[in-house]
Amino acid sequence: MAIFKRKYFKLSLDQPTGKDDETLWMKCKACGELVFKKRVRENNNICPKCGEYFFLTAPERIQMLVDPGTFEDISKPIGAADPLDFADQGGVPYLDKVKKAQEETGLSNEIIVGKASLNEVSVILAVMDFRFIGGSMGSVMGEQLCHAMRVAADERRPFILVSSTGGARMQEGILSLMQMAKTLSARQWLEAAGVPFISVMTYPTTGGVQASIANVGDITLAEKGALIGFAGRRVIQQTIKQTLPEDFQTDKFAYEHGFVDRVLKREGLRQELSRILRFFAGISRQRREPMALRILNSGRSHER
Repeated sequence: MAIFKRKYFKLSLDQPTGKDDETLWMKCKACGELVFKKRVRENNNICPKCGEYFFLTAPERIQMLVDPGTFEDISKPIGAADPLDFADQGGVPYLDKVKKAQEETGLSNEIIVGKASLNEVSVILAVMDFRFIGGSMGSVMGEQLCHAMRVAADERRPFILVSSTGGARMQEGILSLMQMAKTLSARQWLEAAGVPFISVMTYPTTGGVQASIANVGDITLAEKGALIGFAGRRVIQQTIKQTLPEDFQTDKFAYEHGFVDRVLKREGLRQELSRILRFFAGISRQRREPMALRILNSGRSHER
């Protein structure tokens, strides 16, 4: 039973992805104002009128975070197969949905993995793209995440995961759910190597991804406006027969209940990631300095 197809594709941030969009103006769904699209993009995809956040694609997110010209796509050359021969209620085959998503986004799959520098610190970065079948986690995403964590551990680079997902991919059934255990197991490579893992939750981070790999970072950040949770609000209320708080599954709720360490505005995310990376680098240096200082002070070699 084949889980993957070989797919040779590498992302270049210098080239546009997806369908061309020549419109100059866009309407904000929050305030209803027409805003100049270029100005929105220059403002980190935030409405300059009311401050509402628009979705960021994975390439846009990468460009916002990393040092210019440093991103190198290291994604495995694989794409989704269809081991379950799945078709939706309308009879549309799963692979047709995958092909449509590839054409509309210009991406091979729902996640981009690469090496980059963030304020001159070398990192491994994995970024999900919600446009690609809701950023859902199937066998390909699971394999790409494990690959990213293996490279991060081997090369001792901090690992940063930016999540934007509806959860597990139903078209792959139990094979999709298996990726929760698979990625959690791979996370141990980072711990064994002493490599920091920073998880960034955006709108939305839900389902199987939130319940597994996105929730086990050494530091967990939430972007302002993030939706964070497992099941949907209506499903939970119908199950427990209780009314949930109005701010349930919001960034504020997640922070107040200890699910995330900090909530950040989009424009402050890169700076905060840089600060955290410097913090971890400082810990690494402190572990080495005492021995070095003793050697300098004693004037002779030191043996353990």
